[in-house]
Amino acid sequence: MKPTALVLIDIQNDYFLGGMKPLPSMETAAANAARLLHAARDRGEPVFHIRHIAASKDAPFFRPGTDGSKINDTVSPKPDEPVFEKSRPNSFIGTGLEAAVRENGIKHLILCGAMSQMCVDATARAAVDMGFQITVVSDACAAAVVTHAGVTVPAEMVHAAIMAPLAASYGKIVMTDDLEV
Repeated sequence: MKPTALVLIDIQNDYFLGGMKPLPSMETAAANAARLLHAARDRGEPVFHIRHIAASKDAPFFRPGTDGSKINDTVSPKPDEPVFEKSRPNSFIGTGLEAAVRENGIKHLILCGAMSQMCVDATARAAVDMGFQITVVSDACAAAVVTHAGVTVPAEMVHAAIMAPLAASYGKIVMTDDLEV
């Protein structure tokens, strides 16, 4: 078995109903992420939590010091599980994530979280560029509805448009029930 770790990206309160930027299917994604979390803990694998903190208190979401910026209770970290704070989409930039992964001898990262089209995508691509193997658990990720040039793209299509190129060139894309470690 290859040395594997679970990375939970930005599963924070602002992405849930009542938050500053609720995402369609966030509750389902978080429930699947919780299943992954419990399985990783049962296997004794390292778990790394990523928390996005906006650079400004005037940001549209993840404002410093707010309940919305806290990690959601569905995937609460245990005291021995590191939480890396970031202010950029790539979970490796400005954090100790890469050092922690390398120090633990990890070769394979299981990724989940939000948003598919931002932080999950940026982290997945960066991980591969750094020499890690990745598996993205598709149904443990959530995307936003986006609009460009007057065209509104549903979250499901945004999510699929990110997962497809990741599957084609970067790593495995699986569903929670199909994850093999």
